[in-house]
Amino acid sequence: MRAVGLIVEYNPFHNGHAYHLQASKEAAEADIVIAVMSGNFLQRGEPALVSKWQRTKMALLNGVDIVFELPYCFATQKAETFANGAVSMLDAVGTHCLCFGSESGDISDFFRTIDHLEAKQHLFNENIKQFLSTGVSYPKALSLAFGQLPDSDKYLDLAKPNNILGLEYIKAIKQQKSNVIPMTIPRKNANYHDQDFTSATIASATSIRKAIFADSDGKSAIDQYVPKATKQLLNEYLQFYQVFHQWENYWSYLQFRLIHSSPEELRNIYEMEEGLENRLLSAAREADTYLEFMQKIKTKRYTWTRLQRLCVHILTNSKKEDMAMISEKASYLRLLGMTTKGKEYLNKNKAHLSLPLISKLSSFKGKEINLDIKAARVFSLGLPNHLKNKMIHQEYQQPPIYIK
Repeated sequence: MRAVGLIVEYNPFHNGHAYHLQASKEAAEADIVIAVMSGNFLQRGEPALVSKWQRTKMALLNGVDIVFELPYCFATQKAETFANGAVSMLDAVGTHCLCFGSESGDISDFFRTIDHLEAKQHLFNENIKQFLSTGVSYPKALSLAFGQLPDSDKYLDLAKPNNILGLEYIKAIKQQKSNVIPMTIPRKNANYHDQDFTSATIASATSIRKAIFADSDGKSAIDQYVPKATKQLLNEYLQFYQVFHQWENYWSYLQFRLIHSSPEELRNIYEMEEGLENRLLSAAREADTYLEFMQKIKTKRYTWTRLQRLCVHILTNSKKEDMAMISEKASYLRLLGMTTKGKEYLNKNKAHLSLPLISKLSSFKGKEINLDIKAARVFSLGLPNHLKNKMIHQEYQQPPIYIK
């Protein structure tokens, strides 16, 4: 069976994802689709709208055959680390192709850009240092540094988020000497960061979440942008758990963590640097909401995403020493769900997997999975008190979701 791999968050699964899934399957001439999906906290440093289990159901009911969880130590990281973890998992499970969406839509652009960067690596690094010294953020310095290279207009636009991520996927494949073949399809209609709806049927996950939180019942405004299964699962989640997750749900916990920590303790948190702990402590004492807190700590040097990831690490008490011990590649495959075809694929290839397959949490011990468990416990804090334990128990008791 030929498998195409997707690296996803599905926050939530929408029509653009459905298009990407189907186009990837056709382009790769694949029999099944394998998704490596972020858990309860995401790459932009946000809690997922609904739990990883509900998003797994969305994926399986909309055409994915196997869903693995991307561990916390990769899912809440910069693009390079995020890509390394996800690619290593797809390689371990025998995926034939990785297909990602990009603003470019042409895979040759990525290979030409990587060759160009390798040829101009010294100059590129010098340019990055120069722009960082002006106080801009790292992603901005990266884009500006690339723009200063000769003939940069003939290569990828590295100001575009999906182009950057795609470039890191291919670099990870090359670095890991993986057999996975990279492919790309163009993003359709909506841009990654679009805050508002710009077409009749395709919208960014950002704009969909914005509409959900702005709408009185949290559902009807998005009907034309999500498949029926997504709408139904969102309704079920809201009915059972009574909330959709967002940062404001966790503000009191983050504020408590900050004001009860010393600057020395905060300096040990992963991604804390350059006296940033003092700025965070000051803002935490004054802010009444998470949004107000973020507006107080935001600077030109640190992106909103970078600061949000730091906040996640504070919330989960993820320390530099904890993350330093994590390998560049994943060390296990935690199975969240599968279809009948996915089960057939795993049964056929189980003996050839290069990483242990985990379908039961108690069957595996390791530093990475301990971080996942801690993240799941923290995620449950966003729920009403009487429902928190239900979600924590699910982390231990939920078998892989099976869709026939």
